[in-house]
Amino acid sequence: MAPKRKAFFLDRDGVINIDHGYVCEPESFEFAPGVFEACKMISQQGYDIIVVTNQAGIGRGYYTEEQFAALTKWMCEQFSQHGVAITDVRFCPHHATHGQGEYLKDCDFRKPNPGMINAAATEHQIDLASSVMIGDKMSDIQAGQSAGINQLYRVDSHYESDGVASGYQRCSSLFDAVKHFFAG
Repeated sequence: MAPKRKAFFLDRDGVINIDHGYVCEPESFEFAPGVFEACKMISQQGYDIIVVTNQAGIGRGYYTEEQFAALTKWMCEQFSQHGVAITDVRFCPHHATHGQGEYLKDCDFRKPNPGMINAAATEHQIDLASSVMIGDKMSDIQAGQSAGINQLYRVDSHYESDGVASGYQRCSSLFDAVKHFFAG
């Protein structure tokens, strides 16, 4: 049996890009400072990069799954141009109270639930105990904890009181979290 891989699970909005609220096109997608350098360090240390992102904007009818897919393709191309491969991008379009039609549901994949992380770990044979979760909301931290990830980082954001969790490190950015992790 091949040894399991390890990964950095990254939230998108607020970690990879500046959270401008319901970003759905390249023109409004602003990469966070240091994101490419941080992801290069992650890759050079042998970790996969897996993006796990709630996308309630789809469920709310603000944009479509096709628009999200086009933006994701563009984002991954930008990483590729900087020498970084994104292993996978997982998303949940559902919302338990604000979703419309088929998107109105409480879903195991919507963070703080660990469904996206667990599904990606199974597909890519990721050892969650050796992996890292970086998010900007408590729901990201809670999802990582529920999945069995021990290394948890929360990027400072305007989401200061969106849940309760402990056992994580606070940091100013993805770059700061990655530097801290590899220095430790």
